[in-house]
Amino acid sequence: MKQMYRRFIVSIMLILNVYFGCAQQAPSMEENIPFLCTFSKNADKSWGDDDNVQIIFFVMPVTEKNPVYIKIFDPNNGGKYDEAHGPFNSKTRFSVFGGAGAHSSDDAKKHDPVGNYKSGVQLASKIFGEEAEYEDKWITLGPFNPVEGELQPDAGGYVFKVVVEGTDGDDGNLYRLFMSSSKTENKPIEGGNMFTYEYSFRLSDQKNSVSHLYPFITSNLVAVKVNVFDFDNDGLIRLVSVAKRGDIAKTSGDAEWTVNTHEVVQQEFNTSFDIQFIKQKDAKNNNIVVFITNQYNQLMPFYTSPIGGIPKYKYKIGVKVVNN
Repeated sequence: MKQMYRRFIVSIMLILNVYFGCAQQAPSMEENIPFLCTFSKNADKSWGDDDNVQIIFFVMPVTEKNPVYIKIFDPNNGGKYDEAHGPFNSKTRFSVFGGAGAHSSDDAKKHDPVGNYKSGVQLASKIFGEEAEYEDKWITLGPFNPVEGELQPDAGGYVFKVVVEGTDGDDGNLYRLFMSSSKTENKPIEGGNMFTYEYSFRLSDQKNSVSHLYPFITSNLVAVKVNVFDFDNDGLIRLVSVAKRGDIAKTSGDAEWTVNTHEVVQQEFNTSFDIQFIKQKDAKNNNIVVFITNQYNQLMPFYTSPIGGIPKYKYKIGVKVVNN
């Protein structure tokens, strides 16, 4: 089973080298997600964060020799984007890890932050409170030498891990991430990409808006399980693929998990699924958590842009022949 799962990861990474040159922003435009979201440790789970930690991986191609930077948009607490519960009292730590174990450690790839999930060598760390100078701005961590990441040939190069932790307080910090070749601008790195095993994010406040996640379906998959936390019954969850017109999935209520299993058919091999979160209420500040597993309950890495493009349902038109 482990060997099969290894082949699954290798297949994804090889395809990524073909399709991805600039998938280095989280959230991406294709996802239509306004912000990532991490609440501090005293926050109520019903506000939409199950564990107060988010882990994102950035991959540098082995051919990259120039310094790289991890950029964070609006990292402070207490501004116009963040979610307050009473007076703002929160702090958020952003840390970058590389070196041996940064990605290869099993604890780094779990959907719950347990054990040694901060594996590897810490390269940078900064705690943000309510500092006004960081409001509505991009700040930069680095520079980092590409070889400071953990060499993971199956992942396509050197891997850096960003761990975001809500420490003091009970508020929600909303932010974005970008891997850049420039200290002052958001410039994607050719051949680079990013992925995660669990995503905590804010849905759009706009009614009828649709947010998307795009897991890639390799030829050894039989089923995909989509785990969603705290959707607040805010609308519909629908899955579209080249073979599925729009499977409607169960939604989760307040501080609840729901699991939807979707069988994989041959036509879907080597394409992406489009998991859609369709907002149908006027409620604001809906934060959710999503992770995806295969038929063995192993976490699937998923990327912020669809591999091979956004999937479109392929209509089958039947032709009836009438003999005269």
